[in-house]
Amino acid sequence: MRYGFWTPVFGGWLRNIPDEGMAATWAYTKRLCQRAEQIGYDLTLVAELNLNDIKGTDQPALDAWSTAAALAAVTETLELMVAVRPNFHHPALLAKQAANIDRISGGRLALNVVSSWWAEEAESYGLQFDQHDDRYGRTAEWLDVVDGLWREPKLTYAGTRYQLHDAICEPKPVRKPVIYAGGESEAAKTMIAAQCDAYVMHGDEAPVIAEKIADMKARRAATGRPPMTFGMAAYAIVRDTEEEARAEVARITTLDPAAPGFANFDQWLSGTQLERELKLQEYSVSNRGLRPNLVGTPAQVRERIAAYEAAGLDLLLLQMSPQYEEMERFAAQVIAG
Repeated sequence: MRYGFWTPVFGGWLRNIPDEGMAATWAYTKRLCQRAEQIGYDLTLVAELNLNDIKGTDQPALDAWSTAAALAAVTETLELMVAVRPNFHHPALLAKQAANIDRISGGRLALNVVSSWWAEEAESYGLQFDQHDDRYGRTAEWLDVVDGLWREPKLTYAGTRYQLHDAICEPKPVRKPVIYAGGESEAAKTMIAAQCDAYVMHGDEAPVIAEKIADMKARRAATGRPPMTFGMAAYAIVRDTEEEARAEVARITTLDPAAPGFANFDQWLSGTQLERELKLQEYSVSNRGLRPNLVGTPAQVRERIAAYEAAGLDLLLLQMSPQYEEMERFAAQVIAG
């Protein structure tokens, strides 16, 4: 298993805890990522949102691409998986920018291509927001342009959305950056199987992940391209006892009525006690992070990770809080254990 982590560009991951002790600052990000590669982490995912969807839209959120460029210069081994939304970046300009960051890092850049989901954000910045399947049509063309510029001395391209004539990208990346993408619709899975290198998923139970991996492997095989790799988001809590770990789950999923968006969520919160509990977890931790249940003692968490490895998972993208301290604990007790 490879171990990655989300750089906390939003100042944390918990909607019910206002201050998690990891401010959205360059100083914290630099310290965290430099330490991470010393203690066994392979990759960091730098998310891209201009509005903070965790702590409130008026709260700080670090820019993904300038942060990635800075990290490229101050880290040595971390793979830098940087999120990019095709409707926010012209592909020819992004190809040039990404190639330069890859050069700065010595060939450690990867892209997490996100076909935008947040209409409010796009509208706030006066940017195009495509309807669902149209997003993947745009992404397919966008990837054609980026890949072409990274491969060809000059690129001429005549698409529906993008047109280029003898465009040049020099210097090119040290190697072609790995393209990660996620999505659960038919349009998303078709595009990803045909054009991406790795499939990333929200957190879920191991049997569900195994089914998703089997489906994507079959889709990939039908394209004739080399096999894909597979990653999953998860929130991890490691403690000396299971009781301590469960107490931490209770703490972070206790609703804060003053939290941004609580009123809308409270209206949605209904159903049986089990349904309410699941909804609380989905709200409290992003990306379905609690579903994988990486919660418990080091031995319990290692056993659950082994089940994901057996399902075909290659990469865990971990969120923790507070990130620095909890990543130290996870590295010492789970990765090294």
